[in-house]
Amino acid sequence: MDTIYGSVFKGSNAIYACQLNGKGGITAFEEDSLVTAEQPVWQHLDYKNPDSHQWLMNTTLLPSPVKEGLVSESIRPKMLRTGEGTLITLRSVNRNDNARPDHLVSFRIYINDKIIISSRHRKIHSIDQVQEDLHNGVGAKSTGNWLIEIAGAITDEVNDFIEELHDNLIELEDDILEQKIPGRGELVLLRKQLIVLRRYMAPQRDVFIRLTSERLPWMSDEERHLMQEIADRLGRGMDDLDGCIARTAVLADEITSMMADAMNRRIYMMSLLTMIFLPTTFLTGLFGVNLGGIPGNKYQFGFGLFSFLLSLLMVVFAWWLRRSKWL
Repeated sequence: MDTIYGSVFKGSNAIYACQLNGKGGITAFEEDSLVTAEQPVWQHLDYKNPDSHQWLMNTTLLPSPVKEGLVSESIRPKMLRTGEGTLITLRSVNRNDNARPDHLVSFRIYINDKIIISSRHRKIHSIDQVQEDLHNGVGAKSTGNWLIEIAGAITDEVNDFIEELHDNLIELEDDILEQKIPGRGELVLLRKQLIVLRRYMAPQRDVFIRLTSERLPWMSDEERHLMQEIADRLGRGMDDLDGCIARTAVLADEITSMMADAMNRRIYMMSLLTMIFLPTTFLTGLFGVNLGGIPGNKYQFGFGLFSFLLSLLMVVFAWWLRRSKWL
């Protein structure tokens, strides 16, 4: 593919289309423009768009396995070499409105030294910075450099989300230290977000590591070194994830212990109250029998005296429990 024409992208209905100029900027092209092989072309598509989907399935620029990979449903991050190009699937944090960040968005890339075709359905905000850098003339200069920019932006966004989760975990820990039990579902949601992120970021780090080890013709040694640094950054984020997951298990045990202690205290207080009223219950039951000859039944102050003696008995019994360190 030494030379292609802009007409091969006709009907793709791309979200974003440009040609890198090799100086950190872009060159716009039309459907009737000549696109030389000196600099790569980037086509960014929504694979759920009918026009884009049809173009992806019919274009001769892509082999069949790549076409299926670019329009497939959400899958785990992976890398597949196909001839001159490479198919890469990545995951990023979902920063769209009315969406939870842990509902990760998929980003699919087919890349070689002459063309970059990427697809997604939900918007990926970390890609906006890459596009803005290209418009400002300080972006990628080659396909390998472009992939470094993309991987770095996605990794930075993931690490920022990990920091948010870590801050939420610290707040829960502070509440636990103050004997405050978190709201229902807060710890479960946090733990789920940590586990989901861990599940997808582990293979994504493996993809970055594989990119550094394979001698791809469109990646220089310097770019492979930069990719290794990105993999290391993501690895450090995963270490934080593992630590946070372990800490949520400790928090869950502590919450269970706090709730058990609270229940035990309530049961203990009820038992003590039962013990305090036990002698009085016995006496009131004894004097409440329907038999003649109950002492004091004809004495006008008998009921008052009996009530006073019962109260005195309760106070003495409570004092005895406190002296015995039961209260």
